[in-house]
Amino acid sequence: MTLPPRAEAIRRELAALGIDREIIRFPEGTHTAKAAAAALGIDVGAIANSLIFWMADAPLLVMTSGRHRVDTAALAAQLGAGPIERATPEQVRAATGQVIGGVAPLGHPAPIRTIVDVALADYEQLSAAAGTADTVFMLSYEELLRITGGEERVVGD
Repeated sequence: MTLPPRAEAIRRELAALGIDREIIRFPEGTHTAKAAAAALGIDVGAIANSLIFWMADAPLLVMTSGRHRVDTAALAAQLGAGPIERATPEQVRAATGQVIGGVAPLGHPAPIRTIVDVALADYEQLSAAAGTADTVFMLSYEELLRITGGEERVVGD
């Protein structure tokens, strides 16, 4: 199967980091964490959603479990900064080079401060977007922390 160029770039970047994984493509896409979980046969909590927020004039990537909503006020208090606001589609594209719904935890034009939801540690394998809205890859919590340099935090309810 031919991958979109962005997903192929993510596959190569993962391989360079020692993570040789198949990129799974859903030609029809998966528009929600619940739909992605059903397509993969995993719990919705094992979906590592990549959400871009804006804080202190800079992007903030929050990798959150599909079972959570990000509590931006609580997260801002934990980080000692704020406010934290949802990034616009234009800000997401500028910060990541990717589109909403397909943001991978890596492969961005410049490093982005990353927060990783500790709830993701509850799962042996996670699914993360691979740079497009119709591609994903599987990885462990430890691998997610390593490739993102992310800070472990409680991010939601």
